[in-house]
Order: sequence, then structure tokens, then C-alpha cells
Amino acid sequence: MTTHSIPGIEPIADDQAPPRRKRGVNWRHVGLAALLVLPNMALLFVFTYRPLLDNIRISFYHWNISSPRMRFVGLDNYKRYFSDPESWQIMLQTFLFTGATVIGSMVAGLGLALVLDRNLRGRNFVRAVVFAPYVIAGAAIGVAFQFVFDPNFGLVQQLLAWISVESPNFYQHRWWALFMVTFTYFWKNLGYTFVIYLAALQGRRADLDEAAEIDRTPPWRRFWRITLPQLRGTTVFLSITVLLNSFQVFDIIQVMTKGGPFETATTTMVYQVYQETFVNSQAGYGATVATVMFMFVLIITVIQARLQKES
Repeated sequence: MTTHSIPGIEPIADDQAPPRRKRGVNWRHVGLAALLVLPNMALLFVFTYRPLLDNIRISFYHWNISSPRMRFVGLDNYKRYFSDPESWQIMLQTFLFTGATVIGSMVAGLGLALVLDRNLRGRNFVRAVVFAPYVIAGAAIGVAFQFVFDPNFGLVQQLLAWISVESPNFYQHRWWALFMVTFTYFWKNLGYTFVIYLAALQGRRADLDEAAEIDRTPPWRRFWRITLPQLRGTTVFLSITVLLNSFQVFDIIQVMTKGGPFETATTTMVYQVYQETFVNSQAGYGATVATVMFMFVLIITVIQARLQKES
């Protein structure tokens, strides 16, 4: 018997899907999700989003941080920032410092990970030695490297003396001073990129390496065609995290050079925020620098996230 022969029942066409039953909202699951998410969202709002919005608001005011009153000046702080040649110099130094530390630590970290991923004697000890600087406070590392780069009795001076080369005065030359703080942070951050790359290498597909070995693929081609493509996601992740960390470096610069020599030779944008806000007592202008830095970081992070999505 078919539905066509049963009175009171409409026939269902062959290409018509049967109606779906509507599922009710599981309020118990919704409540559990809210209980887990809302506290984190509240903390993010209080300690991240609200200070960010306040910083953007303060950037439109002239405010001596010791004064209880603020005076609205509109875009004057931004006009002052972009018309000041010193701002462009600090911006250039920030991008040089950030680019060198990001690229340098990622390339060196990957190289060390490739070497220490092999079955070598004492590799666990070497891994610990490479990672150790990352967990040491930046201020302590800055103090230690002051002696390393001392032009009179530092380690660099001794090494160069062995090959009869005079050591540059890192504390009296603009670009040598920038190199000094950049190398110091690179050395501190190397352990982070090394550990992440090492974990990614240990999680790659072994069958592809075995196939390449059977085919007698040269090591350099195996790296470019098999290993590196599997590390693409890790590389994008590291480029974002190392970039964000590099933009926020303060302790090493404060300990080693205090933004000098020549007042701003090693000053980055985050250090400029500190100088303008707490040293010069111009909180409105400091908030302007922080907002500009935030926009740069946001644009670069969005671009990197889109590249990661496309990969």
C-alpha cells in the first residue's frame, strides 16, 4: 500500500525531502558555555580592551600626567607626531630592531632545531643551554651583555683583539648601539623559536622522509620540498608571536642604553611611549605614540593571519 491510497495523507514527491524536526535550544549547554566564557571575556575587557579604548581617547587630549585635568586638542598630537623628524627616525629604528630579531631568531632557531633534531650525543644538554636565556629576565641579560660589549674589557673586545681588530665603541655610535641591543634580544629570544621549531620537526610526517631517502633525494632538496612546507603554519605562528614580543621590548633597552646614545639612538616606539608619558609627563602624546604603534601591529598581524589562512 502506498501513501497515494491512504485517505487524508498528502502524497510526498520523490524529490521532496521529509521535513526536519526542530531541535530546541539546550539552555543547559548555553549556561555552561556562558559560565566558562563570560569570566574570561570580563577579564579581557577590564585589562585589555578598556585600557586600549582609554589610550585612544587620551591621545586626543593634552594631559600632563601629574595634572587632574585634560585639555581636548583633537588631532594636534597626531599632527605633531607625524611632522616630527625624530618620530620617523624612531619608527625606522623600531622596524630595523623588530625585523632583525624576528628574521634572525627564526632562521637561527630553525637551523639549531634541524641540527639538534638528530640523534647526537649530549643533545638534551645543548637544547637546555639554548633555551635557558629565554626564561631569564631581560634586565639580567641586559646587565650581563653590558660587560660583553664593553669596549675596554668586554668579551667582544677580547675576541677582536686576538685577530688584531679594534673593538667599536658600542655606547658612543648610533648604529653600533642599535646592533648591540638587537643582538642581545636576539640571543634571549632564540630559545623560543628553537623549541617551537623543534616540536614541529618532531611532529612532521616520517613517511615522506623515508620516501625521500629511498629516492636518494639530496638533503637541500629534501629540506625545501618536504621539510619546509610542513613548517609553514609554524613559521606564520612564530612570525606573529615574535613580532608582537619584539615590538614590546623595554627592559633590555632600559638597562643597557636608556634609549641612547644621542638621546634616541636605540629608542623604539614602546620606549618612546615610556619616555613621553613618565619622563616628559606628556601622557596625551605618549598615548598617541602607543596608538600609532598599535595600528602598525594590527595591520601586520592581520596580513600575517590572512597569509596563514591561505596557506
